[in-house]
Amino acid sequence: MVQGALKLVLEPIFEADFLPCSYGFRPNRRAHDAVAEVRHFASCSYEWFVEGDIKACFDEISHSALLNRIRVRIGDKRVLALVKAFLKAGILTEDGTLADTQPGTPQGGILSPVIANVALSVLDEHFVASRLNHEQRAKRRRRGLPNYRLIRYADDWCLAVSGTRQQAEALRTEAAEVLSTMGLRLSPEKTLITHIDEGLDFLGWRIQRHRKRGTTKHYVYNYPAKKALRAVLAKIKALCWQDTNLPLAVLLHRLNSMLRGWTAYFRYGCSSKTFNYVRAYLWQRVFGWLRRKHPKATWKQLRRHTSDGWWPAENTVTLFNPAGVGTRRYSYRGTKIPSPWPIGA
Repeated sequence: MVQGALKLVLEPIFEADFLPCSYGFRPNRRAHDAVAEVRHFASCSYEWFVEGDIKACFDEISHSALLNRIRVRIGDKRVLALVKAFLKAGILTEDGTLADTQPGTPQGGILSPVIANVALSVLDEHFVASRLNHEQRAKRRRRGLPNYRLIRYADDWCLAVSGTRQQAEALRTEAAEVLSTMGLRLSPEKTLITHIDEGLDFLGWRIQRHRKRGTTKHYVYNYPAKKALRAVLAKIKALCWQDTNLPLAVLLHRLNSMLRGWTAYFRYGCSSKTFNYVRAYLWQRVFGWLRRKHPKATWKQLRRHTSDGWWPAENTVTLFNPAGVGTRRYSYRGTKIPSPWPIGA
């Protein structure tokens, strides 16, 4: 309750300072906006990308540096004392002991996303060159300087660079120096520099430039990444290896709730082929479960558990069909996203 009240106080104040390039855990913003922005810039000559991975982000944020940033906007000592108490609250371990939290923010709390955004906004503020107008960016290009745009969703971020690979590497070093002021480090193994023709993985999506079939033109597409596909297939496999004593309707309910959420997230892209692949895998796994449940049943007898041409169903419960989900392109909103706290209200 105290954290919720503190969030109501802090969020409107810091929302006025947060830049449009930040999308994670903010009102009226979602992961699809961040993915659409990456795709938009990749279509506008930003061909190199720094895929940033912060090592143990929530566990290594410096308390002193974070509180210093909060003091810039908050002068009430009672509010500051509550924030400090939240940061120093400690963690209850598995053996029932209380462990101190010297650096980092406790994960899972209502206030944690706001606190993390305050800390990571130091990266947004540093790359203010992304707010240059068209003429200023053209002037930088004539001088051989790179233009860059930061897109961040919580601790997942990437830097779109219009320039060379060497300039992207220099910007990666620059980002590491900025994050070090908050006690954070980039993971050398996972922080990559990739070209848009090679593609990058961001928030579960694969964003890559391909030649359009039947033409010589190239376009940037986004579709579910292989890691996201493997994750949903693993969930289907795990659910279909459950106890076969359960009714089929119970299995279908569990699969349907998981698949509806997964397809709702990935419907905003070129996902039709992926959905068809998931449909075929899903059918095989569910019928494998039915064969184990009724080992002596013939295919004709198993068909009693289907509807509309071998699609699994029982009573009023029908297996969700991922291939039946329509896909479309998510519209890029950019700086047009409204704030719930209008300036001057």
